[in-house]
Amino acid sequence: MDMITLLKTFGYAGVWTALFIEGAFIFGIFLPGDTLLFPIGILAGQDVFNLWIMLPGCFISAFLGNLAGYEIGKRWGPKILEKYEGKIIKKAHLEKCHEFFEKYGTFTVVISRFIHFARTLVPFMAGMTGMPYKPFVIYSAVGALLWATGVPLLGYFLGSIIPAGSIDKYLLPIIGVVILLVAAKPLYKKFIAKKPL
Repeated sequence: MDMITLLKTFGYAGVWTALFIEGAFIFGIFLPGDTLLFPIGILAGQDVFNLWIMLPGCFISAFLGNLAGYEIGKRWGPKILEKYEGKIIKKAHLEKCHEFFEKYGTFTVVISRFIHFARTLVPFMAGMTGMPYKPFVIYSAVGALLWATGVPLLGYFLGSIIPAGSIDKYLLPIIGVVILLVAAKPLYKKFIAKKPL
């Protein structure tokens, strides 16, 4: 099943559910939010989806996922860490999120929306460490709005200039480029930056 058929099959509800899960549950770290939002924007530009139905749903799902992740971290954070650290939750990712919090404070909640693993871990860690709820809600709303509407809009404008009926030719290469861009920095650090000159 190709990407277009998959997105059409699961439709609005499938996209919104995936965005909620990514922010709410630790195993959501395996869901590719960026590589989901961008193609649905492209498909909206081809009139496969209605952009003005999709965008509010994406925002609400991402926002509610953050709130759920916060509550899960607050109630069961230490137990979940004890069970899954080193398995689902990588120590390096936790340390990076700690660095973000130390450097940017509560604004980390906004920044994390644009970093794959941090989208899942930051709400969880905010709840577990007792970050005040009101600022968390405000920054979650800002981050969700920027990410869950901004990324599809970029896709929408690209989709609107792709010739009708040619989406099959363009979508997979575009998704491949997005994945490479997302993975470029971690891969560089892992395989190139550590090599001695």
